[in-house]
Amino acid sequence: MATRVCSFSKINLGLAIGPVRTDGFHGLTTMYQTLALHDVVSVMAHLADETRITLTTNHRHVPVDGRNTAWKMVERFIARLGISADVTIHIEKNLPVQGGMGAGSANAAAALLGLERELGVALDGVSRLEMAAEVGSDVPLFLLGGAVMGTGRGEIVVPMPDLAAIPCVVAVPETGVSTPAAFRDWDALPEAPSSSKDLDPLTPARKRDRLEELSLAYSSLSAKTGVVEPDTSGIVRDNLLDGDLGNKQGSSEDQNGMLNSLAENTLLALVRTGIGNGLRNDFEEVVFPQYPSLRETKRHLMGNDSGSSALYAALSGSGSALFGLYRSMADARAAQQRVQASGVRALLTTTLPRSDYWRRMFAG
Repeated sequence: MATRVCSFSKINLGLAIGPVRTDGFHGLTTMYQTLALHDVVSVMAHLADETRITLTTNHRHVPVDGRNTAWKMVERFIARLGISADVTIHIEKNLPVQGGMGAGSANAAAALLGLERELGVALDGVSRLEMAAEVGSDVPLFLLGGAVMGTGRGEIVVPMPDLAAIPCVVAVPETGVSTPAAFRDWDALPEAPSSSKDLDPLTPARKRDRLEELSLAYSSLSAKTGVVEPDTSGIVRDNLLDGDLGNKQGSSEDQNGMLNSLAENTLLALVRTGIGNGLRNDFEEVVFPQYPSLRETKRHLMGNDSGSSALYAALSGSGSALFGLYRSMADARAAQQRVQASGVRALLTTTLPRSDYWRRMFAG
């Protein structure tokens, strides 16, 4: 029987783009957050005289050969262990392909976890992360889950104090955005807008060298809100929730209220202190002018009335997916209806804290 692994998605709560590095990549600082929306990756494997990989999927645009990130991950794992195996992978796609939600990267991480379980052998945590970074910049975050700060190309990951589950709406436009083209457009920008009248109120003014500032802001927030440490299983946990909430008595409704309050306060702290002028995604500055409909979708996610407006909304990665985070599920449903009324697909979900990420990982 195959091992079924939930392949969860992510959003970028904030993303700052730095100068081009000597290796040709841009330096990045980003805050990832995993979501409950997911694909399902099924893995069957056994040791064999020679390695054979078979990959199938229900989505016609997903490659089923060595171009697939899950295939690449399996190849590297087998090579690193110096073994041969017969591996069959099936990817049941529910997430948009190339939508800025990390679906392909998550598939690679899920394939690794499924393969480890099938073969009864696992790499240590450092080797896992090193191998994941070879496959793709977004892959390592899916070996942590929850709130994760990424630096370098995004592949150097640090677990952050977790948000409790927050209602979230993900807008999935049909528009496709090329990440390489978005980076080229970013590099072509002048150092600053010519005048304040050029600024979009949804996208604050750019400041080119903000990577260190953003990293320090996130680290400062971590120090103020809690300490993240690994537990004995090697899975990171958040002592803020364990210590401040886990030991308190009261009804489940009381504790849920405390979690929601904590989540909102932590998110608002991110928004207010993340980059001085507020958390944001630099890609919006180049993507929105090229695709004005995405800017309009962000406006629908934000809302106009204070009763159901978003706590925060932004482009995820380079897009084209966008997301909004809300105080209540009722506010999220109202936002979903606004987006759908404009003709754009909208998915209702929640952010996925680290403990839930690992508890729900294996689908059975």
